[in-house]
Amino acid sequence: MRYIEPTRVKVLMMMFFATGALGIIIGLSGFTPASFKIMITFMGVINIGLGAFFSFLFLTQTRKAPDKRKKKKSRD
Repeated sequence: MRYIEPTRVKVLMMMFFATGALGIIIGLSGFTPASFKIMITFMGVINIGLGAFFSFLFLTQTRKAPDKRKKKKSRD
């Protein structure tokens, strides 16, 4: 998989975890219509799963190696 900047992965991770938690809380609350309870809760669980995937990416990806072709060679 391609290298993704750590700040970008952190933002995606926090976005999915926050949206998932909010979806689960709203889905299980009392003011949600009965027909949408399962759907909103299930979407929250999917977002938690996506947050877990991005946290796995953040923890396991290796640093991008600098490109050796672009480095100037010193002529001494």
